[in-house]
Amino acid sequence: MTLSTLPLSYCTNVHPGRTVSEINAGLSRYTAVAREGLSFPVAAGLWLAASVAQELTEDPAALESLAQTLWQHDLCCYTLNTFPYGDFHSERVKERVYLPDWASQSRVNYTEQCAAILAQLLPQGAEGSLSTVPLGGRMNPQSANFRSFCYANLIRMARTLRSIHESTGRMIRLAIEPEPLCELSGTEQWSLPVFRGLFEYAEALGCEDLVRQYIGLCFDVCHQAVEFEDVAKSIRSFDREGIRICKVHITNAVELLNPSENVAGRQALCRFAEPRYLHQTFARFADGSIQSRLDLQPADIERSPADEFLRAEAWRVHFHVPIFAESLGPLNTTRRDLEAALRQVAQLDYAPHLEVETYTWPVMPGETESVAACVTAGDADPLAARIGRELQSAAELLSEVS
Repeated sequence: MTLSTLPLSYCTNVHPGRTVSEINAGLSRYTAVAREGLSFPVAAGLWLAASVAQELTEDPAALESLAQTLWQHDLCCYTLNTFPYGDFHSERVKERVYLPDWASQSRVNYTEQCAAILAQLLPQGAEGSLSTVPLGGRMNPQSANFRSFCYANLIRMARTLRSIHESTGRMIRLAIEPEPLCELSGTEQWSLPVFRGLFEYAEALGCEDLVRQYIGLCFDVCHQAVEFEDVAKSIRSFDREGIRICKVHITNAVELLNPSENVAGRQALCRFAEPRYLHQTFARFADGSIQSRLDLQPADIERSPADEFLRAEAWRVHFHVPIFAESLGPLNTTRRDLEAALRQVAQLDYAPHLEVETYTWPVMPGETESVAACVTAGDADPLAARIGRELQSAAELLSEVS
């Protein structure tokens, strides 16, 4: 029972990477500079957009340049974020981040490319992981046989990963990442039934053991905390069902207590309603019931007189905020849930990959102008400093819970 001893990973979806050269530049400008200020090794959790994966697949020199950039900055890579397929830094991402979904052939092809790339980047003796979309978003159109198509494609992916393992000796697992209001979201209502369905589908084809070996879960603490889950209980539930947690995203969400009367909190929360990313919002009421809304809208926050949603005991919002913060002015964060989740992860009889994924700095209230200026000027500050602080905070928290 221990936490992973691999270098702590930081996901590079925090900065744009539409080409290999942009990936290399981001690693040099931000991740490497952040790593220099720390007393422990760091891993780069690479986000490879589909255009980058294609470039790396077609051009061996591009892959060599990426490997050299990692080596030059003393960075390793054992996990990829294959969740966002396209441009994760366009003006509007929102629900498009779940497309293509796992019913699509393009999602399979992209993930297979990323697996082959990771097999060449993996450190000797390390296992790899690929976090991916929660099959799809329930807000997007789906076919009548959506889950069956997804299950068939996941089984194909498991076979691809087995083939890579047999031919290279590199074990890589696919980690499906639940997210609020998606096919996999709340543990009991959505995620566990989907996995049970996948295992039953695989059993009928005589390949359940294969699927259990190569297909698992990415547990993003922010995503589960947003739904007011008991995150430690959720981790125990996945473990009890034999669902491997391949990867844990060390993340924090926003919490607003007593929204109808907390004027300062509502005003602060309005600044988090921004047009790029989807910010699913959940409300918990005095009787324990929970309601949700697809996105954070200023009109809902400022509604007068207060509607039922505003009269909840608390709101939680899918907005990745700094893990070092227990509060943000009049707003709280789910830092306590993060601590509880990591304590439970430390009780598993295996060690999931650990990755910090605070990608929202460019749209964080009060951060937009300074980060944009940093990127434009080619200056590592302030983004590298923020990445460094996140990694330091995560390392301290992991030391406490282990």
